[in-house]
Amino acid sequence: MKKALVTGGGGFIGRAIVEQLIDRGVRVTVVGRHHYPEVERLGARCLVGDIRNRPFMIQAAAGHDTVFHTAAKAGIWGSRDAYFSINVTGTDNVLAACRENRVPRLVYTSSPSVVFDGGDLAGVDETRPYARKVHCAYAETKILAEKKVLAANSAGLKTTALRPHLVWGPGDTNLVPRLLQRGREGSLKIVGDGTNRVDISYIDNVAQAHLLAAANLEQAATAAGETFFISQGEPVVLWDWINTLFGRLGIPAVKKKVSFKTAYRAGWLLERLYSLAGLEKEPKMTRFMAEQLARSHWFAIDKARAVLSYTPTVSGALGLERLVGSLRRETGGVRPDPAEKNER
Repeated sequence: MKKALVTGGGGFIGRAIVEQLIDRGVRVTVVGRHHYPEVERLGARCLVGDIRNRPFMIQAAAGHDTVFHTAAKAGIWGSRDAYFSINVTGTDNVLAACRENRVPRLVYTSSPSVVFDGGDLAGVDETRPYARKVHCAYAETKILAEKKVLAANSAGLKTTALRPHLVWGPGDTNLVPRLLQRGREGSLKIVGDGTNRVDISYIDNVAQAHLLAAANLEQAATAAGETFFISQGEPVVLWDWINTLFGRLGIPAVKKKVSFKTAYRAGWLLERLYSLAGLEKEPKMTRFMAEQLARSHWFAIDKARAVLSYTPTVSGALGLERLVGSLRRETGGVRPDPAEKNER
């Protein structure tokens, strides 16, 4: 791999991939809808454009030997058309750009939500079928996009799909900030009995997995046409992990509980009301959110270990230390870390 294109390279996962590529001497081009001076300072070339624009994507992909397709509309609320145009049509355009320019390798960033049907998922592997019942357009469109990527695998274009779960770490602009905001507001409640276990994925490990996948496609190609769950390989009790993070930052622990049935019904009602009112703001609760907060969802990563030689290099404990340190540097108003106080 000498020259790589990263769609969504200004985002959380994309930027981490860019950093690791540049560290390895790869020439990198980033495609995004905005200009990212901080990415250019890393040494990447930035192209401002939209993956929904096929001519733009065909031009952007010219001269590259590998494409990392991380760009997507994330979140759990919004119009299906918006999700479809970015996650499905955008992926169609990335595939067309690869074919037009004879790019030999494509690594696609998918999501474990493609197999989440609302029930507990405990240690399932890649043989798990796609979910038949989904409660958000994000999951629906990621299923459609992943199927297209895998179907495109051929001798001329080798493709693979990675499914990192709950990606977190310094620089996170989605998961952790949302948790911290709601924790400081005191608006979080434990959904269900609070014992559900989930997988989490530290950002550096996720980026590492993408580079390993690209290397495999270039060499043995045993990852071609395959999917891989990516995580720490050490599931955590969700609410214990959240409260540990909150405790390190001086945020009160979440103690109040609400039953899954109550949260699910509230989510259904709020979805109906917000849809009827045409509100773009995400409801405080949705059916998908209730399921995610109450159910276990962790996955076997044996396949990634065996095929990609993936081993998380940053443990959950070390990742938490790095995250807390980063957050404390960003916000000078948090109370002293209790763990640091005890160490003095």
